[in-house]
Amino acid sequence: MGTLGDMNPDALLYGQDSSERIVAVEPNGSEAILYRREQGVVSKETARFVPWLIADRRTDLPKCAWTELSMPTAPVPDRGYIAQLAEFEDWDAFLNGRRALSDLRAEMIAYASPARNFLARTGITLFKGMAFDNLLRMQVDLETVDLNPKPPQNRIFMIAVRDTQGFEEALVGEETEILERFVDLIQKRDPDTIEGHNLFGFDVGYLAERARQCGVPLALGRDGSAMTFGQRRNCPIGPYTRSFVPAYVHGRHLLDTYLSLQRWDAARGDLASYGLKPATIALGLAEPDRVYLEGAELAAIYKSDPDKVTKYAVQDVRETARLAELTLATEFYQTQALPESLQNVAVTGTGEKVDLLLTRAYLSQGTAMPLPDVPRGFPGGYTEARIIGLARPIVKADVESLYPSIMLEYGIKPSVDSLDAFLPALKTLTQQRLEAKRKAKEEGEQAAYWDGLQGSLKVLINSFYGYLGGPFRFNDYNAAARVTVHGQQIVKDAAERLEKLGCQVVEIDTDGIYFRPPDAATTEAQERELIAKAAEGLPESIRLVHDGRYKGMLSLKIKNYVLESYLGHKIFKGASLRNRADERFGRDFIAEMVDAIFREDLDGITTIYRNYATKIKNGEFPVDSLAKRERVTAKTFQSKRSRPVVGDASVGEFLRVYVRQGNVLARIEEYKNDEDREKYLDKLYRFAKRLEEAIPEFDKRVPPPKALFSEQQSLFEL
Repeated sequence: MGTLGDMNPDALLYGQDSSERIVAVEPNGSEAILYRREQGVVSKETARFVPWLIADRRTDLPKCAWTELSMPTAPVPDRGYIAQLAEFEDWDAFLNGRRALSDLRAEMIAYASPARNFLARTGITLFKGMAFDNLLRMQVDLETVDLNPKPPQNRIFMIAVRDTQGFEEALVGEETEILERFVDLIQKRDPDTIEGHNLFGFDVGYLAERARQCGVPLALGRDGSAMTFGQRRNCPIGPYTRSFVPAYVHGRHLLDTYLSLQRWDAARGDLASYGLKPATIALGLAEPDRVYLEGAELAAIYKSDPDKVTKYAVQDVRETARLAELTLATEFYQTQALPESLQNVAVTGTGEKVDLLLTRAYLSQGTAMPLPDVPRGFPGGYTEARIIGLARPIVKADVESLYPSIMLEYGIKPSVDSLDAFLPALKTLTQQRLEAKRKAKEEGEQAAYWDGLQGSLKVLINSFYGYLGGPFRFNDYNAAARVTVHGQQIVKDAAERLEKLGCQVVEIDTDGIYFRPPDAATTEAQERELIAKAAEGLPESIRLVHDGRYKGMLSLKIKNYVLESYLGHKIFKGASLRNRADERFGRDFIAEMVDAIFREDLDGITTIYRNYATKIKNGEFPVDSLAKRERVTAKTFQSKRSRPVVGDASVGEFLRVYVRQGNVLARIEEYKNDEDREKYLDKLYRFAKRLEEAIPEFDKRVPPPKALFSEQQSLFEL
């Protein structure tokens, strides 16, 4: 059997069909409609659609033809393979066949998304030959009387709309008229994407219900069809998932920046909130003359000052567009390689994306595919905190793309990759990324395209290691273990080389080394020279690079630290320092305490703690500061303490709850100045304990609540 190693790299990574400027595919029955955008005009063409699946066995199925795929010449022992390819005359036959095989408990690859099924078989991908700004993208935002669309009086009183061709309008009037004009606008402007912040969590559901009540067909599709809804699904966000109900519009991609922002920030952890307003402020994307209004008051304000609300809504869609540009360009460029729609790529995990690349490659060669290996543990990256407390100044050295570089350097790949697709794909992606990075620095007007491309390639490249150690078809836990062992040794060697050059290593975090440079190294150029010297002797493909310089660092424990930029900005890393599940008063308290620690203001630490404790004791914090964000899970319904507050909320939704007197959870909507102050004083002390290692004489400066208020027999015997 041959290999894919010598296959055209573009065909391996981008599919065997080179068709360009396709912006959507809509397979159905035995035909697929392809939409193509050229010179600002969208045209439509059709192609044959042959739905397929691969199973571990055959059975008699209507409208189905079976073919046996080639087995590897040297199958890996103890790994199963599936080799029976079924091709169907139409989509209904595929669904029936898939159901029949599922009833037989057959192992299968059977993509239930028509677009994925069609693209994986044909080798077509979307957006080839296009840049992100070639799309016609539209942003929408609803302004409504209430959050519940079902009561007849809770109408939509405004829809703000803009697109990337400069169109901008706020639709107002009678609700039926607003909805009809919105549908008409979609058809006339003909956007490729419809974007919104919390689009799936609020806008599309509200829009559908109000349109139903008003008798307005939501004919938003390119073929004039109505918007539809799918089954609830999960969106991977770092190590977590967020459930949502997707909506679909024929020929267009619906994109939710509330989800994409969380995915973008998952590895960074920079944002305290994913709400549109706080996020755009934090990212420097807010409108310069931004109008801020309370959502519950919008309808009332609109009656007296419609211009203010109109400006507010239009600024919402402008900021949504900026968030989309920041968070979705990477997904766009990945869609050029993946057999999937942009809408689905934007909510698909990185490991699954690698799986799609490999599955398409093996399918194109008619080769059987392995079943996933049995899960087992393997070593992780090397982490160590060598100095606890403050260190100044700080430089970060980064082993760039450590794990992918190791796989290429040492030829580590899945043992079941019989066609040798894994490493050539990784090598080509790496080469293309380096070329894109070079062009991003040189290409002037095209710089944004090349920068977006290199960013998307970086995400895919770094996914290859996670794929090895994940529950995927071509996984290999032994190979993943070899990668991490090499990685541990490389980062230890790099740290040792830095120390021999007079540096003081503060923390090592998998592929990053934070260190205090020698006193003589005072400029960035000197820091870079140090890192270059430390890199000498490392394997040729391993690149140790300068990845930041900071005024100082507060190290508390492994993976929990604060960096201070030379402009005074603080970057919090680690769950003990910046956890979105924490109450706002706790996050604010930690931020103020950290500022005092960096100032080395020991008296200030005591003052801050006492001030917060006094405010809690006196009930001066608003409930919004005391509330905690809780995600509803299946276990929530089993908990005696949590179950009463769930109400009609669904799994995956988030609730804001506080602790009522008697240590009882309640929603913030039920607040009656009845918070459990003793409980919150205890929480404050536990927040302070997270910083204990950095505060000298901690027990003296931050006494427990009972000691702090020892003059009272009880906090509440007034």
